[in-house]
Amino acid sequence: MNKEQTLQALEAVIFASGEPISIDRLSEALEIAPEKIEKFAKELEAKLDNNKSGVKLVRLENTYQLATRSEYSDYIKKAFDIKRRTPLSPAALEVLAVIAYNQPVTRSFVEQVRGVDCSGVITTLVEKGLIEECGRLELPGKPLLYRTTKNFLRSFSISDLSELPPLPKAEHEINDVGEQLPIDDEHHEIEKQEE
Repeated sequence: MNKEQTLQALEAVIFASGEPISIDRLSEALEIAPEKIEKFAKELEAKLDNNKSGVKLVRLENTYQLATRSEYSDYIKKAFDIKRRTPLSPAALEVLAVIAYNQPVTRSFVEQVRGVDCSGVITTLVEKGLIEECGRLELPGKPLLYRTTKNFLRSFSISDLSELPPLPKAEHEINDVGEQLPIDDEHHEIEKQEE
């Protein structure tokens, strides 16, 4: 295949998958190296932008997906008679932020951070596909662990978690020597208290 045919094949495979498709799977399908897939994906993204296409190429961690541009969402809703989804409540956004910055976490950890019961909010976020169960913690009762999903990345228009804005430094996160404690250390200390 020449370059143009490879771009067309890449677009066709990503379109046909309907779901995010991994770089490795694309590499196998097109029989080219993963690094070249990333190079061709950047070219395809530029081509769609330059042609002012109604769809765009979105990277979600190590996967790609074709998605409609947000400026056409009203037309899509009309065409498919999609009811407007209820926006997330402030409580849901807080829970989502706690999980996004500290994942994987238990419900108990989220509740300790927020100081209130979060079971209903967590259930709602799972139903909306923004978070998912990702195993159990090796503690008595084996509490469930939660993490964000690719749908979370897509909904907030980010490629991976490194694009989340940095958290401001809080006084309680600074130890006696004046050094910043990593969030993970604080997270593990809280989970050890659950034993």
